[in-house]
Amino acid sequence: MTRRTQWGLVSLAALTRFGSGILMGTVLAIVVERTGSALAAGVLATGYFAGLMLFSPVWGAIADVTGRRRAVMVGTGALATLSILPLTLSDAIGWSILWRAVYSVFAAGFAPVVLAIVSHYGGASGTGRSIGFYNGARSGGFAGGNLVAGVLLGLYLPGDIYLVVGALSLVSTLAALGIEDPTPSPDGDATLREVASEVRHRLLPSVGDRDHLRTNGLAFLYLGLAVRNACILGVMALIAPFLVGTVGLTEATMGAVLAANHGTQVPAMVALGVVADRVGRKPLVVAGMAGSGLFALVVSLAPAVAPDSRVLFAAGAMVVLGVAFSAMTTGALAFISDVAPPNRESELMGLRSTAKGLGGVVGPVLVGGVATLAGYRTAFALASVLAFAAAALVWVALTESRPTGSGEVVPAGD
Repeated sequence: MTRRTQWGLVSLAALTRFGSGILMGTVLAIVVERTGSALAAGVLATGYFAGLMLFSPVWGAIADVTGRRRAVMVGTGALATLSILPLTLSDAIGWSILWRAVYSVFAAGFAPVVLAIVSHYGGASGTGRSIGFYNGARSGGFAGGNLVAGVLLGLYLPGDIYLVVGALSLVSTLAALGIEDPTPSPDGDATLREVASEVRHRLLPSVGDRDHLRTNGLAFLYLGLAVRNACILGVMALIAPFLVGTVGLTEATMGAVLAANHGTQVPAMVALGVVADRVGRKPLVVAGMAGSGLFALVVSLAPAVAPDSRVLFAAGAMVVLGVAFSAMTTGALAFISDVAPPNRESELMGLRSTAKGLGGVVGPVLVGGVATLAGYRTAFALASVLAFAAAALVWVALTESRPTGSGEVVPAGD
C-alpha cells in the first residue's frame, strides 16, 4: 500500500473519530445545560475526561506490549461505536453522563496508538511534520463536527443526531482496519497474564523505573499539560451553552464560531510542525499555554461587546485558541516522541491523554461550579490563571529535545 494511501486512511480515521466525538459532546452539552445547569454540563465533561485519563495509558500499554496496535484501534473503535447507541433511548441527564463516560473509555484507544504509528512515518527528522499533518486532520474533524452540530441541532432531535455520530464512528473504525503499523513489535506472543502484569508494571512503575519521566523534564510537561487543560477544558465544556445562552448566538452561528477554533488548527498544525523541527519543541509549548490563558480572558469579555460585533469577537477568540492549541500540541507531541524509549511510545503518548484527562476531570467541575455561583465571565477569567501558570512552569522546567543534526536528542542540561 502506498504512503499516500496510508496517509489517506489515517486522515479519514482521525477526521471521523474526532468529528463524531465533538459532535456528540457539543449536542450533549447543550441538552444537559438546558435541562440541568452549568455544573451538570461540567460533570458531563468530567465523566468523559475521566475515561480518557484512566484508559488512554492502558490501551497504549497494551498496544506496546502485544504489538497489535491496529487490533487495539479497531477493537476499541467498534466498542466506542456501540456505546453511542444507548443515547438514542433517553435524554435524562444521568443517562447522558453515563454513556458519554463509557464512550470515552473506548475512544481513548485511538489517539495514543495512532500517534505512535504516525510518528514513525516521518523518521527522526520529520516527526514534527508527520504529527502536524495528523493533527491537521484531527482538527478538521473537530471543525466539521462543530459545524454539523450547529446545523443539526436546529433541524433534528438529539436522538437522531446520535445516529449520525454512530455512523461516523463506524467509518473511523473501518478506516483503521487498513492502517499499516511500521513500529517495532515485541518478540513472540505475550500471554494474557504477561500482558496484565506488564500493563500494571507500566502504569504503576517502581521508583527505579521512572527515569524516562525525568528525561528533559518530561514529567513537568505532563504536569503543565494537566494544569493548562484544567483551564481550557473547563471553559470549553461550557462554551456552547455560554455562546447560545449568554452571548446570544443562534445554534447555527455557535457551531460556525466553534469551528473557527478547529478550522484554524488545520493549517496551523501543519505549519507549526515545520516550525517544531526547525526551531524546537519548548518554545511552541510555552507559547501555546500562554495563548490559551489569553483566549480564556478574551472570550470572557464577549458578552460586554456590542451585539453586532459579538460574532466576530467570539470567532477571533477561537482563532487565538486554535493557534495556541496547535503550537502547544505540536510541540508537546514532538517532544514526547523525541524522548520516549522505542518500546514505550504508545504508553507515553497515552500519558499525555492522561494529563489532558486529569485537567478535564478537575476543570469542568471547577469552572462549572464557579459559573453556577458567579457567572460565566468570572469563571472564565479566573480559569485563565491556570494556563498562565502552566506556561511559566514549562518555561522553567523543560529542556529542549529537538534532535541535533546527527539525529541525537539534545540531552538534559545542555
